[in-house]
Amino acid sequence: MSKLQIALENGQFAVTAEMAPPKGFDFSEQLSAAALLRDKVHAVNVTDMQSACLKASSLGLCICLKQAGLEPILQITGRDRNRMAILADVLSAASFGIDTVLALTGDHPAVGDCKDAKPVYDLDSVGVLRMLSRMEETGRDCGGNPLSGEAPRFFKGAAVTPVYEPRALQINKLRQKAEAGAAYIQTQGIFDLDQLRDFLEDVDKAGIKVPIMAGIIPLKSAGMGRFMNENVPGIAVPEEMLRRLEDAAAEGREKGVKGLPARLGIELAAECIARIREEKLCPGVHIMAIGAERNVPEILEKANIHI
Repeated sequence: MSKLQIALENGQFAVTAEMAPPKGFDFSEQLSAAALLRDKVHAVNVTDMQSACLKASSLGLCICLKQAGLEPILQITGRDRNRMAILADVLSAASFGIDTVLALTGDHPAVGDCKDAKPVYDLDSVGVLRMLSRMEETGRDCGGNPLSGEAPRFFKGAAVTPVYEPRALQINKLRQKAEAGAAYIQTQGIFDLDQLRDFLEDVDKAGIKVPIMAGIIPLKSAGMGRFMNENVPGIAVPEEMLRRLEDAAAEGREKGVKGLPARLGIELAAECIARIREEKLCPGVHIMAIGAERNVPEILEKANIHI
C-alpha cells in the first residue's frame, strides 16, 4: 500500500517533495538529492515534463527512486499521450511496485521549449482518473479488453489551484476529480494562509471530502517571486514577503554575504509549514523546492516535522 495513503489514513502529517527528471539521461544528481530525502518525506512526486519542457520521463526516474528505497509518485499528464500510452505507462509502473499517481492535464506545448510538438489531450486530468478507476473496478483496459491477471490499484491524486477566479470553477473541477477517484489533492504553491483558509472553507461548504495537501514553494529571491507572480497561473506572492526578500538581498550586499534571500526563503517555508500543522489547516504539505531538493530536510527540521 502507498506510504502516502497510509500516512493520510492514519492521521499523520503527510509530507511529499517534488523532483524533476534531468534534461538528459544521467539521474545521478537526482538520486543524490533523493538519498537526503529518505525517511524525511512519505513520497517524492516526479514531474512529467513540467511547464511543457522536455525532460526524461517521470516513469524512468520513478523506477530509479523506487529501486533506491523511496516512494515515488508517478505524474501523468494528458498533454503528450493518448489513453493507450498512459495506460501502458501505468501498467509498467505497477510492475515495479509504483502505486501512487498524480493526474494532471498538462501545460500546452506552446509555453514550453519544443514549441513544434503537437499536443494530444486525449484525456484531461479527470479523464485519466476515470480511466484508472474504471480499470481497477472492471479489470479491463481502456478498450474494454480484459487485463491478464488482476488490475493494479493506485492511490490516485490530482492538483488544485486555490488562488483562482472564479473560484466556483476550481471547486467544481475539484469535485469532478474527487468523484473520478482522486483520494488526495496537492495545491499550487501557497504563500498566504488566509487565502488557503478561505479556499478550504469553500471546499468544505461544497461537501467535498478529500485530503488537501498545501503546496509550499521556498523562494530563493524576490525576483523569483515576482517572476512567478507574472508568469505562473495561480501564484500570488504577497508584496510584504517580496520586500523581506529584497531587504535580505540588500543586507547581503552590505555585509558581503551571499545567499541571504534563499536562507530567508527556507525560514519562511518552514514557518508556513509549522503554522499549517499547528492550525490543522491541512493534513500535510507538498514541498516544491524547484531544483533545491537538498534544502527540504532543513526546512522540515526547522518546522519540527518528523515522519
